[in-house]
Amino acid sequence: MLRKFRAGLMLAAASLALAVSSTAVAKPYKGAEVYTPQGALHGRIEVRMRMARGSGILSTFFTYKDGSELSGAFWEEIDIEVFGKDNARSWQSNIITGMGTRVTSEQVHTADVSLADGYHTYGLEWTPDYVAWSFDGREVRRSTGAQVATLRNAQGLRMNTWSSDAVEWVGAFDDSVLPQHQFVNWIKYYRYNNGAFELDWQDEFDSLDGARWSKADWTFDGNRVDFDPQNVTVKDGTLVLSLTREGQTGFTGAVPRDEDTGPGTGAGAGGAGAATTASAGGAGGEGTATTSSAGGAGGAGPATTSSGAGVGGTGTATASSGGGGAPGEGGGGGGTTPDEVASDGGCRYVAAGASATTSSWAAALAVGLSALAMRRRRTRG
Repeated sequence: MLRKFRAGLMLAAASLALAVSSTAVAKPYKGAEVYTPQGALHGRIEVRMRMARGSGILSTFFTYKDGSELSGAFWEEIDIEVFGKDNARSWQSNIITGMGTRVTSEQVHTADVSLADGYHTYGLEWTPDYVAWSFDGREVRRSTGAQVATLRNAQGLRMNTWSSDAVEWVGAFDDSVLPQHQFVNWIKYYRYNNGAFELDWQDEFDSLDGARWSKADWTFDGNRVDFDPQNVTVKDGTLVLSLTREGQTGFTGAVPRDEDTGPGTGAGAGGAGAATTASAGGAGGEGTATTSSAGGAGGAGPATTSSGAGVGGTGTATASSGGGGAPGEGGGGGGTTPDEVASDGGCRYVAAGASATTSSWAAALAVGLSALAMRRRRTRG
C-alpha cells in the first residue's frame, strides 16, 4: 500500500504538487508499516499473523514493486488485506497492475472465525505462470493468464496496519476501538528455482533485523493515518504493528500467545492427543494423528492420513483431500482480468458475490523540503 517517494524525484515532479492536494498537518491517527528495501522476483512467502479488529481498519501483507507510484511507471503489486470490519472475518486477495488506469482482480474470502482472535498462516506463491493464495496451508485462489504475465519485476515484502477512508470498502471508521494491533509471529521466504521453492530465509522476530526491515514514515491519500516508526514494536518474539491515536504510539501490553509451534514444518496448533507428523497443518483435534499435511482442524478420533483437509468430523478418517475457497469480487476495468482457478475445500470459506470493479489510483507529493511522504488515492466504483 504505497510507498515511499524518494527525495531526489520530488523536484522532477514538482509541477504535480500544484494540482494535487497535500497533507502538511500531521494526521490524528498513527499506523505502522515495515518493508524490505530489497526485492525478489518470484517465490513463496508464508506469514503467521493475528490481525486487528475494527470497522475501517486494515491489516495487510503484500508485495510491491518499488517506484510503482511514480508517474509513467507500471504498477506491480500482490495483496493480502484483512478487513477489521464485521469482527475481522474476511480478507481480500488482489493483484494490481497497469499504467494510468489500474487493473485489479479482487476476491474476498470469509472465514468462520475472527482473524483477530487467533494466529493464522497466510501464504502467497508467485511464479512466472501463476499467483496463488493460501490460508492455513490450503490454497484458496489461483490466478493465471495475462495479468500474471505482466508481473515481471522484483517486488519487496511489506506489512502494514492502517485505516482507509473508503467506507464502502472497509466500513465506517470507529476510533473507540483504538488502539488495535497486528501481531506477526514469523515469516518465511522461499526462492523460486526451476519449478521448486527453496527456503531462503526466515525471521522469528526475536528482534527487528535492520538489515532486512525498514520502518515507514509516510502516508498517502485515502489513508487516515501517518505511518509512525514508534508504532513498530518487537516484543516476546513477535512483531507488533499498531494503530493508535496521535500521542499514544507504541505497544506495552501482553503479546497474545500463538499456539503454533513456530516457523518450522507445522502451520497450525496441535490439539489434544499425540501427533507423530504434522506439516502445513491446521489445528489438531482430539485423538491420535499419525500424519497430517496441509490439514485443517482435526476432528475427534484417530486420523491415519489427512492431506489438504478441511475440518475433520468425528470418528476415524483414513484419507481426506481438497482445498478451500471460491472466487469473489471480480477484476477491474481497463485491462485484462486473469483466468482464475478456485481450490475447493472444506475450509468453510465463502466468497463475496462477483462484481466488476474499477480502481483508480493517484500518487500525490508532500510539500516541504523534509517531506518524503507519498500518498495514494483509491476510488472504488
